Amino acid sequence: MFDGRWRTSVEQGLKPIGSSLERTGIHPDHLTVAGLVLAVACAVTVASGHLVLGVILLTASALPDLLDGAVARARGGGSVRGAFFDSVTDRVTDTLVLGGIAWYLASSNGAHAAMLPFAVLGVSTLISYERAKAEALGFTAKGGLMERAERIIALGVGLAFSVVLVPVLWIMLALTSITAVQRFITVWRQASAPRPVRVPWTTVNRWRTWRSRMGDAPGQEPAGIHHDRERWRERRSRRAGTRP
Repeated sequence: MFDGRWRTSVEQGLKPIGSSLERTGIHPDHLTVAGLVLAVACAVTVASGHLVLGVILLTASALPDLLDGAVARARGGGSVRGAFFDSVTDRVTDTLVLGGIAWYLASSNGAHAAMLPFAVLGVSTLISYERAKAEALGFTAKGGLMERAERIIALGVGLAFSVVLVPVLWIMLALTSITAVQRFITVWRQASAPRPVRVPWTTVNRWRTWRSRMGDAPGQEPAGIHHDRERWRERRSRRAGTRP
């Protein structure tokens, strides 16, 4: 939902900040690394039971993820390497934070409770894979009820109010699963739609060769076409069992 409704507005609002950071010499990769370090601190803090501090660190780790894109656009556009680095770092960050929550739940609610954050992580990874695979095949798989921005907000609410942490995780699991199904159906429909047939290059070459033999002037019969016509008639007569 964030991608479809507010991303453009947020990017426009962050444009001046990105330009200011770019003038200071900060590289987008520096912000990506900073977000990763803060995510590690968040995971350790949550695992040790300091949930309120964990919310602060979670918010702090999300800010560089917003700003690295703004800085990249201020530099004239992001690189393929930077996009790959940012995407991989997002997956590592999600794993760290949800792993810290799983550790906390295993300590406070029992070992079985730790499976819930890992279930959310598994479906979240599926969502990311669906989008990456779809884009690699030339399709689009954006949108859904529970993307990464919504997951971070939900986790922040659950950590801020520990009483609702488990219910929030269950809601996240349900909405993330629905998002995975939504993206699957979206790509399935795109892949099932008829696509234009591409003429093989050899066929194009044969057509060009025939056109060149036909000549440029309207009605002009190229050299050799009469001989080809006679050969065709002879072959047809042989198949019919008679001689021309």
